[in-house]
Amino acid sequence: MQSILQLDFTQNKESPTVPPAPLLQLEKCCMRNNSATLAWRITTVQALPVEGYVLELDDGNGGPYREVYVGKETVCTVDGLHFNSSYNARVKAYNSAGVGAYSKVVVLKTSDVAWFTFDPTSAHRDIVLSNENQTVTCNSYDDRVVLGTAAFSKGVHYWELSVDRYDNHPDPAFGVARINTMKDMMLGKDDKAWAMYVDNNRSWFMHNNSHTNRAEGGITKGSTVGILLDLTKHTLTFFINKQQHGPMAFENLEGVFMPAVSLNRNVQVTLITGLEVPKSIM
Repeated sequence: MQSILQLDFTQNKESPTVPPAPLLQLEKCCMRNNSATLAWRITTVQALPVEGYVLELDDGNGGPYREVYVGKETVCTVDGLHFNSSYNARVKAYNSAGVGAYSKVVVLKTSDVAWFTFDPTSAHRDIVLSNENQTVTCNSYDDRVVLGTAAFSKGVHYWELSVDRYDNHPDPAFGVARINTMKDMMLGKDDKAWAMYVDNNRSWFMHNNSHTNRAEGGITKGSTVGILLDLTKHTLTFFINKQQHGPMAFENLEGVFMPAVSLNRNVQVTLITGLEVPKSIM
């Protein structure tokens, strides 16, 4: 009798099962600039509750997937993706019985061109931002650094800065930098920034406090400075009023770069982004 009762118990007990594949809710998924928001849900109720989810993205080049989120939420925003790239995304659920199957893959396409602003969170405290963080000046007579919110490691990117105010012949600097560049000195003084500094008559390129390639011609109020960061060729080139200024400034650039500016209180510039690379300068 005891063995029969045991057999009946085994047959009637529900065996624990892993969660089914989640359903990515395309109507709630969206792309904004180089950020992706994904949402998903479980379509059937299981005996064992879902304990969490694992969201994975590939590298934008068809490479291996990597985990970008693990947790209980059913919506996630992933920032810092490459511009002009396509990513594959998938999600799976897990519970105490194990890990379930992957969802269907969804393809995410980031913006063709980079839209960004100045970053108040990493700027020197003397930096003054306005115009929804697109315009910058400074409270100090000393040069201070502000970075952009974009981070580039691949592709070709072009942006401009319009000189709104230029008093007493200062020499602002424009270029790119690592996120940990020094913020209390002119851009290019350390080894984490690559810049062109320019006054009303001439300019120089500077990296790691090495000044090179003096070029005649400067800026004034109303001038436009263009920066071309080509991470396919690993080069940085500068333009003033749409004309290339000096030779190619820097080569062999590898890694992650952020747009950067240094200025003092005599200068105000406005950032112009979302630009395609002008055909005339390629």
